[in-house]
Amino acid sequence: MNASTKQSFPLFDEAHSAEAVNARIGPNVDPRTREIASAVVRHLHAAVKEIEPTHEEWLAAINFLTNTGHMCSDWRQEFILLSDVLGVSMLVDAINHRRPTQATENTILGPFFVDGLSISDNGTNICRDGKGEPLVVHSRVVDIKGAPISGATIDVWQTNDDGFYDVQQQGIQPEGNLRGKFTSDADGRFWFRSVKPRFYPIPDDGPVGKMLGKLGRHPNRAAHIHFIIEAPGFETVITHIFAPDCPYLQEDTVFGVKESLIGRFEHVEDADAAEKLGFTSPFWSVEQDFVLKPLA
Repeated sequence: MNASTKQSFPLFDEAHSAEAVNARIGPNVDPRTREIASAVVRHLHAAVKEIEPTHEEWLAAINFLTNTGHMCSDWRQEFILLSDVLGVSMLVDAINHRRPTQATENTILGPFFVDGLSISDNGTNICRDGKGEPLVVHSRVVDIKGAPISGATIDVWQTNDDGFYDVQQQGIQPEGNLRGKFTSDADGRFWFRSVKPRFYPIPDDGPVGKMLGKLGRHPNRAAHIHFIIEAPGFETVITHIFAPDCPYLQEDTVFGVKESLIGRFEHVEDADAAEKLGFTSPFWSVEQDFVLKPLA
């Protein structure tokens, strides 16, 4: 390209900074990439103009992002944690999972899901460390008309009673503690034994935790059990059951609580029922249906 045919770009100035940057996007860039990049530049430049950071403040922001990257590992994703506590993960999920009111709502996946578990028998006790208050979960997978969905696969995971996932305490917790994978039967039912979930702090020893402290926010997640429900012909649901008596329901640090996901936990004092479950009385029981939306 010679000087006479070279494209002319606007020079950079404060008033038109975003326009100057976006003008450099090449003519052959696909439209969606152009749309995303242009929007990010516009909003980023608008934020900088509103904040008017000093050089020291901007360097601190860059160092924060650098330290966030350094904190990532094979089992810990600090950038997911950052997205979670800023509410972005929940917003992206809400935009991508607009469902009929009767369908089960999604919530946040979190950074501690482990794929590839083998199927367990219904009724399996997934608590392998013996800690916590016994809980039995009975559930049903149905479509939006209430018809049972058989053969659905359900991944389940939660923290132990000390507030840690097994992958956070390798060599301390039994491998696969409080994780399970189940299949719904002909009536769409599945059930398992576990322990009542408790609230716990997200990992707050890294840059995201320090950020929460500076913002005057606590790191606690409301007590919950994770679920992923998959069935052919239906949208996959990534969701939780929340304990209704948790003190952090209204201020879950990652904004994951939805009214429809607060479970109906019953405190059961029945020695015979407990003995049949391999529990001691009292124990907890919860029943929760999962309603799947068919694929378009």
